[in-house]
Amino acid sequence: MAVTSQCSSDGQELTIRVQGRFDFSTHREFRDAIQNCPRKPQRYVVDLRSTEYMDSSALGMLLLLREEAGGDSQAVSLRNANPEIRQVLTISNFQKMFVLD
Repeated sequence: MAVTSQCSSDGQELTIRVQGRFDFSTHREFRDAIQNCPRKPQRYVVDLRSTEYMDSSALGMLLLLREEAGGDSQAVSLRNANPEIRQVLTISNFQKMFVLD
């Protein structure tokens, strides 16, 4: 499975991990991962440590996640992106909409 998720024990944070290619083929898994907590989390973390490739559909999925989180830029963090992925995020001005760690 390319996308896994884990809800914190208190249900306040959802961590989504994307492994390999983050593209249209992962759309369903990513959408399902967003719904993994029994109640809506206060914070979302997308761990890109194992992500090797990201395309425009992945950017769209991240925007959908942001919308799900309520549009609050502090509620969604994108973490551990490699230099190539970070460059895609920066060129797309995602640092203005997400926390890039």
